[in-house]
Amino acid sequence: MNSSFNFYIPTNIVFGPGRIKELASMELPGEKALIVTTAGKSVIKFGYLDMVKDALKEHGIDSVVYNKILPNPILDHVMEGAQVARDNNCDFIIGLGGGSPIDSAKSIAIMVNNPGNYWDYIHGGTGKGQPVTEPVLPLVAIPTTAGTGTESDPWTVITNMETQEKIGFGLVPQTFPVISIVDPELMVSIPPHLTAYQGMDAFFHAAEGYLANISQPASDHFALGSIELINKYLPRAVKDGSDMEARTALAWASTQSGLVESTSSCISQHSMEHALSAFDPSVTHGAGLIMLSIPYFTFMAEKVPARFPAMAKAMGVDVDALPENERPMAFISALKDLIKNIGCDDLNINDFKLDKSQCEALAENAMTAMGFLFSLDPYEMSKEECVAIFEKVFEG
Repeated sequence: MNSSFNFYIPTNIVFGPGRIKELASMELPGEKALIVTTAGKSVIKFGYLDMVKDALKEHGIDSVVYNKILPNPILDHVMEGAQVARDNNCDFIIGLGGGSPIDSAKSIAIMVNNPGNYWDYIHGGTGKGQPVTEPVLPLVAIPTTAGTGTESDPWTVITNMETQEKIGFGLVPQTFPVISIVDPELMVSIPPHLTAYQGMDAFFHAAEGYLANISQPASDHFALGSIELINKYLPRAVKDGSDMEARTALAWASTQSGLVESTSSCISQHSMEHALSAFDPSVTHGAGLIMLSIPYFTFMAEKVPARFPAMAKAMGVDVDALPENERPMAFISALKDLIKNIGCDDLNINDFKLDKSQCEALAENAMTAMGFLFSLDPYEMSKEECVAIFEKVFEG
């Protein structure tokens, strides 16, 4: 844990069941909104899109919908969405849905006023790392899933399909949402398998942020709190999606894990998963993290065991009753149990369009496209060690 740090979260988080109703009366950061949402049907089927449009209309605010966002959002849609915003003179963006539309909304907000291609501003991989010089449009986030925590952090992850790079980016404070309405009632429609994947994404944000070499008191508190909540409530939400107590706990755990992202950071597990889903976009982010997790955290627990007992304790393990040398691996056992309890222990990377022969290329991609996260690891991982972790994932 670092004793010198910054803590700055400029987002107004409006949290609780039913609070989406307040959209019609709260002060919003513009007069015409581009609503960025998914290409799927859920936001229409369950009435979420109409709910937002009607609230804006009641507020006297016009809106335009851009609804092409994919589960792994892509560069082309960022550029197209920004053009739609320009063509319709939108002065703020609303991200409605899971992490993909909210991340895309952040990236679109950057590109409405800034010239060139979004990849010109990306740091890492083939990005040009140019400075963002023009104003970023303000953003309102309305998550309908509990997983990414993007409603409480400035980060956005976009895939460049041409280069097979999936890279995170963000600006402080510009890409923090101005307002995030986190209403667990919008999350009851998530099917069990996606509930599991999204919940584990939040879990790994917390675990990675706790291990990161830039962790600090606030991030530690948020991280252990999220780990505890997800371990307790995710199996309940997977079993019964209408369990409002579980949904509310997970909604807060996700938002809290976003606060971990804002005060600490993910580490190389996320870089490695981004490589998997860049090579095969059908790999859902949370599923990819789950498949990586046991080999990855086993490796880290062997190399740098000190912080693992606290995470095991947050998962309900009586670590004080264990021999000291067994305490770090107690986290791995608890993680295996959690994965089993949410029905994800049969996930197999070999069922996707990926092959063990790609392990070196996957490691190269992870360490190039999002190599910065490796610098935040508690242990300096070599490329050979990264390849070996990928190989263990394929070996099961």
